[in-house]
Amino acid sequence: MSLSADRTIEALRAAGEATRLRVLSLLAGEELSVMELSRILGQSQPRVSRHLKLMTDAGLIERFPDGARVFYRHAADATARRLIDTVLDLLDDAEGEQDHKRLDEVRRERDVAAAAYFEQVAPQWDRIRSLYVSESAVEAAIDRAAGPGPFQRVVDLGTGSGRMLTLIGARARMAVGLDLSQNMLNIARANVSRAGLDKVELRHGDIFATRLPPASADLVIVHQVLHYLADPAAAVAEAARLVMPGGRLLIIDFAPHEMERLRDEHQHRRLGFADAEMGRWLVDAGLTPCAPIALPPDTDGLTVSIWTAERTAQSNRNAA
Repeated sequence: MSLSADRTIEALRAAGEATRLRVLSLLAGEELSVMELSRILGQSQPRVSRHLKLMTDAGLIERFPDGARVFYRHAADATARRLIDTVLDLLDDAEGEQDHKRLDEVRRERDVAAAAYFEQVAPQWDRIRSLYVSESAVEAAIDRAAGPGPFQRVVDLGTGSGRMLTLIGARARMAVGLDLSQNMLNIARANVSRAGLDKVELRHGDIFATRLPPASADLVIVHQVLHYLADPAAAVAEAARLVMPGGRLLIIDFAPHEMERLRDEHQHRRLGFADAEMGRWLVDAGLTPCAPIALPPDTDGLTVSIWTAERTAQSNRNAA
């Protein structure tokens, strides 16, 4: 599908301004909030918001509220993305160097805050999770969604305390757990050992660049990880890359909510995910989504969603 001449002219006009070009370049890497863009650009939030509105109206970027914050990202429309890519290819990389240095500073601050939080709460991680929703009900639903197995290889991205490995690992010929926190990995090692699982490998690793072979796992799990990430769609794509034909990806996270305090108290970046958004990411990653499962809390709290997607046995698309 192509844009009409009028729409193309509108999009080009929206992109044709120095600050807006800077914004498009910054959003090429990840979704960012108005506050973060304002800081990186060195401009007031109202001024930045005006630029963002023009580009949103022109269909170049998408606006999505998340609790009390608003985030922006490049439009999902393929034609709009092609236009953006063409415009950005014409830019001099040196002109945006300072912007991207400031973006790196924002990322480092996020990483430091998240790492400090994880190191602090690692010993109580399972207890904190249990405050949100009945963990036994969630784990029973995960167990059913994963299927009976046996599995050739299970990969758990952002393994945390290793609970998914101890829940499903006995049905796997081999299992791998990745996490960026060494403290978490130490706890996971103790839990895996206590469970008597001797075919589990625990690695320090990045969910965005796992360095694992494509199409190498028949079950990939991403459990309560995405809401911490600046680019959850990229993490979904990397997880999907690991799924072999006939395998499945299991994502467990929160449905959209308004518990804003989780940002400051627990370093949540996203306040849940809508089924439509997750479904689009899974399809874009080459998987076929199954019907999502919603698990509301026993009392006031958060609803946990389980999204399952499969790679057809006849297709290896996007796995390489």
